[in-house]
Amino acid sequence: MPCETVSKIHLVDLAGSERADATGATGVRLKEGGNINKSLVTLGNVISALADMSQDGGSSHLKKKQVFVPYRDSVLTWLLKDSLGGNSKTIMIASQ
Repeated sequence: MPCETVSKIHLVDLAGSERADATGATGVRLKEGGNINKSLVTLGNVISALADMSQDGGSSHLKKKQVFVPYRDSVLTWLLKDSLGGNSKTIMIASQ
C-alpha cells in the first residue's frame, strides 16, 4: 500500500516584543509593535491551552479534559494552527 508523507515549514520572526518606552516608537510603528505583542500573547495562550489539554495525556480516563484553544484570536496562531496542534512536531529556536 503506498504511503505519503506531507511536510510544511513555517519560518516566523517573532521580533518586536520590546517595550514601547524603550524604543521611542510613535504612530504607525507603535501600533505595529502593539499588534506584534498581541500576537505573541495569543501564541502564549494557545501553547498554554495545548499544554493543559495534554497534561492528562498519559492517563487512561475516558473523558478528556475539554480546553478551548484560541487559534482564531490572532492571524499568527491561525496560520500556525496545524503546526502547533494535532499530529505535528514543532521546533522553536529562541535567541536574544
